[in-house]
Amino acid sequence: MPDVVLPCLNEAGALPWVLSRLPAGYRAIVADNGSDDGSPEIARAHGARVVPASPRGFGAACAAGLDAADADDDVVCFLDADGSLDPQQLPRVAGPLLAGEAELVLGRRRPTERGAWPLHARLGNAAVARALRRRSGVVVTDLGPMRACRREALRGLALRDRRFGYPLEMVTKAAAAGWRIAEVDVDYLPRTGRSKVTGTPLGTARTVRDMRRVLREVA
Repeated sequence: MPDVVLPCLNEAGALPWVLSRLPAGYRAIVADNGSDDGSPEIARAHGARVVPASPRGFGAACAAGLDAADADDDVVCFLDADGSLDPQQLPRVAGPLLAGEAELVLGRRRPTERGAWPLHARLGNAAVARALRRRSGVVVTDLGPMRACRREALRGLALRDRRFGYPLEMVTKAAAAGWRIAEVDVDYLPRTGRSKVTGTPLGTARTVRDMRRVLREVA
């Protein structure tokens, strides 16, 4: 029964759809990062476990969710709570991990319609992926938020970033530890509401800045 960590900041509009589409056997841990729109109450009403996450930051929410994870099978998945990714596709991402083919599996986003992935966000993601390949040799094309790995192994990586660099630090430290990293295609949908991360050029710039800071630490 994998745990699914959903970092959350004011996602009341998306949570009912997201939580209703979790596959059987997948348990939701909503890591609330200070929502003031009723997101925690909505999450609980839909059967999710809610844990507080502080300070404010995407990485802080991911870390709080990871701390709370305790699934018997030691599998933890990560998924945005904004409705941009379909939870029904989580088994597609967890599959190579469960089959012993990889230690970290990333969902490679494939937009389902125009506007689902703004150009500035796509370009920023591609730039970071190229820099990652140059610095570490890790061949990935997308640093998307749907991913799966073993819980205790991830805890052993001791990720430190508590902002938008967390997803990239997970990849760089996994690669340094010799993990096999795989990508599988997942649908990328128009999110519900406005993105706090890459919905604007400024948000994208902040994300890329945080990720470049992580890259500077890669030998």
